[in-house]
Amino acid sequence: MVGPKPVLRDGVAGGALQSVTPTEAPSSRLVVVRHGSTPWSAAGKHTGRTDVPLDRHGESQARALRRRLSGHGFARVLCSPLGRARATCELAGFGAQAEICPDLLEWDYGAYEGLTTDEICRERPGWSLWTDGVVGGETIEQVAARAGRVVAEARIGGGDTLAFAHGHVLRILAASWLEKDPRLGGSFLLSPAGLGVLGWERETPVLERWNDHPGDPLDHD
Repeated sequence: MVGPKPVLRDGVAGGALQSVTPTEAPSSRLVVVRHGSTPWSAAGKHTGRTDVPLDRHGESQARALRRRLSGHGFARVLCSPLGRARATCELAGFGAQAEICPDLLEWDYGAYEGLTTDEICRERPGWSLWTDGVVGGETIEQVAARAGRVVAEARIGGGDTLAFAHGHVLRILAASWLEKDPRLGGSFLLSPAGLGVLGWERETPVLERWNDHPGDPLDHD
């Protein structure tokens, strides 16, 4: 089922989070959220530009995000144009603040759209998205270029940025934040409604949290 239609403006683009002081340098963090579950994500299908809505569980996941994020003030909220990300954003309580950010669109999988990894491997044994790419869609470098622009916007300063998007683009975005090769994103599992905090240790970009969910054992560490 589809959640309430988000009211979003067009634009560029668990535990309580600790506020940061904008005068610290560097200080601005990027908090990323993958959309809640959909029928395709539950089936393991590559879901790029197909606008598959949230399922009931995905809607419940999105509402749980509201309880985790509502106490934190974000300087900006960015959201992918796709409905599953927009619905997650709205149900989490950030629809009125969000700016639509095309750079947060999911990887364009081309001919592999809607296929599972097992189905692709029947035609290409040993295939990996991260090393072999797709046919007729985006290269990983093209996705990384988009992710890099989001990172640059978030690092401008003035407070934390919240971004609602999709699994693979956010994994590449995390690698971009760390200033690493985008293929490192293959090591950053991000499940539906998973939350990540990209921050700093002094001048070094770091992962503060990753694939964090309510009730995780480390939620309050």
